[in-house]
Amino acid sequence: MSAERQIILDTETTGLEVTEGHRVIEIGCVEIKNRRVTGNNFHHYLNPDRAIDAGALEVHGISAEFLADKPRFGDVAASLLDYLRGAELVIHNAAFDVGFIDMELDKAGRPERLGQICGVVDTVSMARRLHPGQKASLDALCKRYGVDNSNRDLHGALLDARLLADVYLAMTGGQSALILEREAGGADQGRDILGNLRQLIEAPAVPLRVIRAAEDELAAHRERLAGIAKKSGKLLWPGEVPA
Repeated sequence: MSAERQIILDTETTGLEVTEGHRVIEIGCVEIKNRRVTGNNFHHYLNPDRAIDAGALEVHGISAEFLADKPRFGDVAASLLDYLRGAELVIHNAAFDVGFIDMELDKAGRPERLGQICGVVDTVSMARRLHPGQKASLDALCKRYGVDNSNRDLHGALLDARLLADVYLAMTGGQSALILEREAGGADQGRDILGNLRQLIEAPAVPLRVIRAAEDELAAHRERLAGIAKKSGKLLWPGEVPA
């Protein structure tokens, strides 16, 4: 599996517990190749054929009425697997999303599971290692790494995947501000950062000022070396000790 191709993946569901029969209602994926967002996203809303918990509806705002004419998971399973195959998945709280997608694959009659066709990186675990004792929510990490999440009034799989892409790149090397210029809101900031970097690179070299030791300082230095040589019997710089 090639780490050069990574997929930032997120889902929204009808509720929190896969064991209680809850289903995936949105899948959002953002592709990164060689630390660059490609724009080759995968995104679908899905009809779960069941009710949505009130608590989940408050989080993502996706209603059963909106999903009534959307495809079922089985309708997109083949294209999802083809899209994900061989990539490294980057997921915030990976156990949740992987558990739900594996359940959906099973219901769709698909024998493969995500762990068999992809590597998986959990950014919650990564954040806890990097920042022990600190909050590891996506909102907290956006604040820590300066990622603009002001449009995140409600959760959404594709929106959250885009935010996590920025956060992940910042967590693993701080490259996101230089390479994520895919949206108008971030383009101006990216150009500003690139412009500042270009000015630093292209600025003419400033001659270094060399301050040489005065004669009395050199004499004190030689005296100090002589004392060390007398006490220890050897010096790393014997040539500097006066005869």
